[in-house]
Amino acid sequence: MEHMSKVRTIEAMATLMDSARADGQSIVLAHGVFDLLHMGHVRHLKTAKKEGDILVVSITADAFVNKGPGRPIFSHDMRAEMLAALECVDFVAINHMASAEPMIEAVKPDVYVKGSDYENADEDITGKITDEQLSVERHDGRVMFTKDITFSSSSLINHYLDVYDAPLRDYLNELRQQDGLNRCLELIEAVKDMRVVIIGDTIIDEYKYVTPLGKPSKENIIAVQFENGETFAGGVIAAAKHVASFCGHVDVITSLGKLDSQEDLIRTNLEDNINLNLLYRNDAPTTRKTRYIDTSYMGKLFEVYDFKDHPPSAEGEENLRSIINDKIKDADLVIVTDFGHGLITQDVIADLCEKAPFLAVNVQTNAGNHGFNFATRYPRADFVCIDTPEARLAVSDKYADVQKLISELLPEKIDCDRFIITLGLHGSMTYQRESGKIHRIPAITDQVVDTVGAGDAFFAVAAPLVRASGSVELAAFLGNVAGAIKVGIVGHRKAVDKITLTKFINAVLK
Repeated sequence: MEHMSKVRTIEAMATLMDSARADGQSIVLAHGVFDLLHMGHVRHLKTAKKEGDILVVSITADAFVNKGPGRPIFSHDMRAEMLAALECVDFVAINHMASAEPMIEAVKPDVYVKGSDYENADEDITGKITDEQLSVERHDGRVMFTKDITFSSSSLINHYLDVYDAPLRDYLNELRQQDGLNRCLELIEAVKDMRVVIIGDTIIDEYKYVTPLGKPSKENIIAVQFENGETFAGGVIAAAKHVASFCGHVDVITSLGKLDSQEDLIRTNLEDNINLNLLYRNDAPTTRKTRYIDTSYMGKLFEVYDFKDHPPSAEGEENLRSIINDKIKDADLVIVTDFGHGLITQDVIADLCEKAPFLAVNVQTNAGNHGFNFATRYPRADFVCIDTPEARLAVSDKYADVQKLISELLPEKIDCDRFIITLGLHGSMTYQRESGKIHRIPAITDQVVDTVGAGDAFFAVAAPLVRASGSVELAAFLGNVAGAIKVGIVGHRKAVDKITLTKFINAVLK
């Protein structure tokens, strides 16, 4: 196919455009996803071509398209081929970066062309158009906005292509009919000035990537070859990073171990609106969980705990309670991420239940605390969010229907008006005592890279939204979205942020 010669790498494009510029040719750059090529795109690109001698179109690579499940519809190779087939397009490049700035820096366009929906920078949810304009102007270029007919690829896909399974499609259609997009955006905006205190164990999540070699001849074990690894600040630190993107101020209260604190790692890339309140345990390391991962499919082979989960000393507990009681005075919301590794004692729980202005609780069961860390440790809360196995353990019922768990058995054990039970690949279920209503929200994606921290992301995003609205249903939907984003991220390489989540819901609810 002759037109495929138009498709070049970003490096080749930079060299090619330098040569064209030296020959006196002017360069126009248009950038986007171009997932479903339509007449609006065609007219946009035809208008762009009139602005110079060479029209370069760059597209966002698949890995950086945050537009919901099943997106992009077409792979970046296919999207590049479609664009290259247009007569007005001279060259196409695939941008394997999260933003357009690297492409702008490579091409150095005389004119950077965007659609009219980006003309008002205040309405750009990503905030990227301003950065892109600065990058263009740094090379003496200018930005222009086309004003022909516009269509939304996401809207066309949502209404005319069957990209979602039936439960999700029906739920999204119903949410659209209820002005769901504006309601979600208003709710997200409502928490921007919220002051949050978040309490819980810090966990160092270490990933060791290995290649299995097979079973040794003399041992009944599996042998692996180490390839490389990475280490993340997890537990309450990861949850706080999620919260910090949505809320105005976040106070983190946690403890580290002096034997191996990992404090430098924890403080790395910490958002400016996060304030750490650290306690130290002299006789312990900061809890570390090391997972050995088969690189061929990101499957976890086994994990090793390095921790001491005994309660803090009497002095340590007194210091912890003092910090909590001081910080929650000015808080709008208190979030507890209870991983059950010794930090949160019954006296601390009593303080939280009595004094927190709005108490959101997530209690987790894991290999290190199985049978000892139930949600029923908290006699009262304003919002409780746990997964199905944790709900069953809390009420000692292995077989009850989830609807009975959330509407009868859990409320009998915990004085709480709002519950969410997460259901993994089946989404989530909500119950609100005041209305007596149960809602089931389907899962947003079944494309899973890594489940670590997905429940924490769900809870961290949902808790402020529940506090702001007093309702759990819309918060659970947005929590599902946060979980869907998080399962596409390895470990805690990045947090679920406001921009990514907002782009996601714009795409699925248009």
